Amino acid sequence: MTVRDIRIYGDPVLRAVAEKVNNIDGTLVGIVNDMIDTLRASSNGIGLAANQIGVDKQIFIYSLDEEGTPKVVINPVITESDGEWVYDEGCLSVPGLHWQIVRPKLVNRRGVDLNGNDIEVEADELFGRLIQHELDHLNGKLLLEYLDDEQVKEAKRAMRELIDQRKSGTGVPPL
Repeated sequence: MTVRDIRIYGDPVLRAVAEKVNNIDGTLVGIVNDMIDTLRASSNGIGLAANQIGVDKQIFIYSLDEEGTPKVVINPVITESDGEWVYDEGCLSVPGLHWQIVRPKLVNRRGVDLNGNDIEVEADELFGRLIQHELDHLNGKLLLEYLDDEQVKEAKRAMRELIDQRKSGTGVPPL
């Protein structure tokens, strides 16, 4: 198991639609274990999509509490959504930045677990937002697409500064 680098805004893998998983095997389990290690190593993440570590597969993991074992969702789809909820949302691939984002309050999600079992869940508020956020990643969409033009400009400027700081080694920790 390995902690992998989290890809940040600007990496083309974050804009690609991830491939559907057709076979759950030892390689896939290894990827999931790497994702779990990577999520645990992040300082504030509650979810991680496979493409955020450069893996082109429809997988995401999440953990809403520090003690819980992360849950795995393969080939997720949202079957229903309802309501509206505004929340200060951030992303491990856009580190240190947060915005008020409007998303549906309630979602129904289907997928498959690591044992190949069909799973379905109804989720609201933070859990529902997490599902939507990670599914967006798997569909090549970043939370920046929910922002207005001025917010996007500010985000791009902040990300350029962060990348420049990391390249120059001015005391900013690696991602």
